[in-house]
Amino acid sequence: MSNIPFVVKDYLDYMETIRGKSKKTTQGYAYDLTLFFKYMKIRRNLVSKESNMEEIDISDIDEYFVKTIGLNDLYSFISYVANERNNLNYARARKVACLRSFFKYLHTKAKIIDNNPAIELEPPKINSRQPIYLSLDESKALLNAVDGKYKERDYAILMLFLNCGLRLSELVNIDLDKINGDTLRVIGKGNKERTVYLNDACINALNDYLRVRYTEEVKEKDKKALFISRNKERISPRMVQEIVKKAIKKAGLDENKYSTHKLRHTAATLMYKYGNVDIRALQQILGHESVATTQIYTHIDDERLRQAMRSNPLSKEF
Repeated sequence: MSNIPFVVKDYLDYMETIRGKSKKTTQGYAYDLTLFFKYMKIRRNLVSKESNMEEIDISDIDEYFVKTIGLNDLYSFISYVANERNNLNYARARKVACLRSFFKYLHTKAKIIDNNPAIELEPPKINSRQPIYLSLDESKALLNAVDGKYKERDYAILMLFLNCGLRLSELVNIDLDKINGDTLRVIGKGNKERTVYLNDACINALNDYLRVRYTEEVKEKDKKALFISRNKERISPRMVQEIVKKAIKKAGLDENKYSTHKLRHTAATLMYKYGNVDIRALQQILGHESVATTQIYTHIDDERLRQAMRSNPLSKEF
């Protein structure tokens, strides 16, 4: 981080402390902005075009340099990452979002630039992708496939994924004191806390696991952690991924197609398909900042669309 210009450091501090963005998000911003300014030094002939990107020093980028950047520079950078670094639409869209956020900060918050060159920077068009998910029968098969020494823990993990639609990071960071009866408080993206309501299947699975967990000698630093590894410490994301992968394989499903995030898709799909869940309620359950993100689950149930067409009073010949 020592190579990052002060204007970028100040922006990252603002995003993390004021806007509440996660470290993972700010690290992504740091990477994109670092690459952008390295590219700009090449574009301005301040370093050789043959320079190794990793070795270009950008610590000398100052406010004057930032003020000289125009919209054409931004589009040139997006063209560079597309053609030279093979960035696909989603990666380019993230970089566009980062640049727009950064220059908006410089213009409206830091007051470093008089005009924002990124206002008219358009993101690449992204075709909507249908979520990949397990069917109801496949979900049951996955739960039935759990066995082994830590079956109570692994079963509870899968049950929370499939019923609550948790993110991987949310699940591994659950603490015991965040569970109260049928409510669970989780920390989602942007360090935002939300309440998830547990159904009977989740409560029973957690109770079965907790009876086993309390017999283990947990390391002091992880006493509050809900899910514990065989090393007696908070379970890692990597271990959870292995648990899910093992169960998927044992259930006879495609381990390359399904993952922890696909279980989140499955929970959302099952709630929408069988629970008649309102899209706004589903947004709150999943912790989506925008309902547009949740909207993908309204396009997955072809049978519901068929039934809707058949229910039209004019659907029968007369």
